[in-house]
Amino acid sequence: MSNMNSYEAVTSRSNEILKKALGMDYSKLESGGIAFDYEKMMSETGYSFEEIIRIQREAGVGNTPLLELKNLTALIRKISPKGKGARIFVKDEQCNPSGSFKDRRASISAYHAEKNGYKGIVAATSGNYGAAVASQAAKRNLKCIIVQECYDSKKIGQPEILEKQRKCECLGAEVVQLSVGPELHYAFLRILEETGYFNASLYSTFGISGVETLGYEIAMQCRERFGKDPDYVIATHAGGGNLTGTARGLIRAGATGTKIYGASVDLTGLHMASDIDFNRKSFTTGHTGFGVPYATDPDHSDVPRSAARALRYMDNYLIVQQGEVFYITEALSILEGMERGPAGNTSLTAAFALAQELDEDQIIVVQETEYTGAGKHPLAQLSFAESMGIELKFGDPKLDKPGVNIIFPEHPSQIKATYFDMNRLKHSYIKNAVKHVNATKATKEDVKFLMEETKMDKDFVLRVLEELNIEII
Repeated sequence: MSNMNSYEAVTSRSNEILKKALGMDYSKLESGGIAFDYEKMMSETGYSFEEIIRIQREAGVGNTPLLELKNLTALIRKISPKGKGARIFVKDEQCNPSGSFKDRRASISAYHAEKNGYKGIVAATSGNYGAAVASQAAKRNLKCIIVQECYDSKKIGQPEILEKQRKCECLGAEVVQLSVGPELHYAFLRILEETGYFNASLYSTFGISGVETLGYEIAMQCRERFGKDPDYVIATHAGGGNLTGTARGLIRAGATGTKIYGASVDLTGLHMASDIDFNRKSFTTGHTGFGVPYATDPDHSDVPRSAARALRYMDNYLIVQQGEVFYITEALSILEGMERGPAGNTSLTAAFALAQELDEDQIIVVQETEYTGAGKHPLAQLSFAESMGIELKFGDPKLDKPGVNIIFPEHPSQIKATYFDMNRLKHSYIKNAVKHVNATKATKEDVKFLMEETKMDKDFVLRVLEELNIEII
């Protein structure tokens, strides 16, 4: 390997490579301190909201149905105090071309790439986004490369990840398969540099703007059917783009009274970059291993400034257990006749728990479903977990220990979400924001920015900055 292509050399050129692959100069957004111009960045797509809707409709994306889960709601009311048991609806995003809401993200990137003369697009993902990018690339006659972290060092891959690899290839993409580790970002940068293809990043303004239509549709559909906005919208939270885009769409529709909750599977104790832990987790997305780091440090993504900034919009963060999600996945199939993939069922599990606390006339919308397949099916995931030495049993799901066991509830009344400490997340975010630019001082502009980023008042921000020995100027 030449010195120019060494890990250190390639990663040192990261900003230059990414700027060319996105056609966006992030340096123009910077203030020189902690703050940067987030809303200006979001406007840099160059497309109006109406144009984004048109682009998506032309590609068969969006306008998905809002379905009421009447049987699940009836079950909730049987196990809830009298008068409790909110109505649960799901936005059935499986109806998009590749089977998930991520078609909304991919559609704008593919359109922009074609419009600006790129010959192909690249995405680094082991999830549904790869299939979405491959699908939208096919519609635009673009080449597509998906860089996927799919194996441990023993060449063992989870069935869910391998299913997504199969789907990407089925839709015409070239899939570059890697083992877990830092080589993912390195390989991604080299491919972008060598091909000159467009970076269809999950965290670009194009991706997040594409999801805004999802939140907007939810508000419009609820108003048309019920004459009001939903009381709660719950989004499965991993990298933050799902929640950010949906929340921005709700706000665009004027649904400012709707509470936005994130939901993740508790995988505490498992490290996402660990070769040992890689195959001991039964969820490849929508878990705390992504949800917490990306909420508290969004800019450690594949773009200099991530457009996915969940703490700007998240009112609460609900944590559920592995066994609870598998239980609700089965319940959705048996009670509602809907076989859907694992990620959306994380937020559905949180909704099932939350609904028990709310009045019967309140409405919760689970904002996405996704396709399922042989490798994504619970039986495949659980069989794989057992082969990796994970104990499967019924009992109290709160005794679940990630990487050791999966405990299914013996009764639906045992499904109870845990509320994550939001102040802790916001404290960590401010600490990382300071570290990101090696700040020793903060201006009034910086303080205002941190208030917006954390949805907190000035006193909270100033108190955290004082703890960090940051001088206010």
